[in-house]
Amino acid sequence: MQQEQRQSARKVVRTKIALAMDGRPPVIGKTTDVGANGVSVNLPDPLPAGLAGQVGFDLLVDGAFVPIQARAKVMYCIFSGGEFKIGFQFLNLELAAVTALARYMR
Repeated sequence: MQQEQRQSARKVVRTKIALAMDGRPPVIGKTTDVGANGVSVNLPDPLPAGLAGQVGFDLLVDGAFVPIQARAKVMYCIFSGGEFKIGFQFLNLELAAVTALARYMR
């Protein structure tokens, strides 16, 4: 059985996410959960672990949508339920994104 590698709590969030991964065309996916350190996304096609790029999604915080734009790296990619579940780790989040994620997680 695989051991949990996440280092922070996660909270369910279902929204569209735009991915612009290095050297690949942009794609749209759906988030499944988010935490202070990363986001989990469902996509129809796999991405290799270690691939980096830009992710962008809107998070509903205190009744208002807050755009989250971040550099992120693929940590894992597993096939599940007919699609690929891909875990991203945020890299160098801006203060506004850190604040919005903290408020969403409480």
